[in-house]
Amino acid sequence: MVASMAASILRLSPPYCNTLFAGDKFIRAIPNLRRMTTSASAYKKLLTVGTKIIAVGRNYAAHAKELGNAVPKEPVLFLKPTSSYLEDGGKIQVPEPLEALDHEVELAVVIGQRARDVPEANAMDYVGGYALALDMTAREIQSTAKSAGLPWSVAKGQDTFTPISSIVPTSMLPDPHNVELWLKVDGELRQKGSTSDMIFKIPFLISHISSMFTLLEGDVILTGTPKGVGPVKIGQKIEAGITGLFDMHFDVERRHRIKH
Repeated sequence: MVASMAASILRLSPPYCNTLFAGDKFIRAIPNLRRMTTSASAYKKLLTVGTKIIAVGRNYAAHAKELGNAVPKEPVLFLKPTSSYLEDGGKIQVPEPLEALDHEVELAVVIGQRARDVPEANAMDYVGGYALALDMTAREIQSTAKSAGLPWSVAKGQDTFTPISSIVPTSMLPDPHNVELWLKVDGELRQKGSTSDMIFKIPFLISHISSMFTLLEGDVILTGTPKGVGPVKIGQKIEAGITGLFDMHFDVERRHRIKH
């Protein structure tokens, strides 16, 4: 599944609309391609070799407040398995007996090389590219687990719970702290926010996380979601994007477990 995701084509917006990531090469080069130090095949490889997804919770103050949570004084971290990835165009599956999942659109930072105890001043040197991701959340399961003081991996890490775009090079997001993320459900705008509102910026996150977990090539940091999270139900459609860059699409369906 992850291999097929890497081969998917990314729908780009102007001025990058003549660029497609497909197969092992660029089709129609983007501006300044010669200055890029990483080949297209290397971008393809990143998500297939990553070992973990580190997600940052409550990294937008307005989102923390909308869920009734305090604004954190240090990053709130949790892990998701890479088996939860879902390629653009795939189907997000809602497990029984749930009827809906919450959507959370996030900028994903893809690590380009091994990183341990990275100084904040050098942290951006370890970024291999960016993607857009959704942190799908079974809110009922999460709330029950939190109330009982239990872990909530099941609420965040099930199959298809991390829909993600293809990776774009850092040259296409020269300022990752000033991009607009948006998400629609059945054409209705639900989330729209700027990464400029992040509480903890990307260099700090990389430095902080790498002081505890060694980050490996292809690992992904989900940097948090702006306000507007809410339920998406079976049969609905999600569209999400980075304004002026690209968008991605997913259908939501019921997951029926195989009974033995």
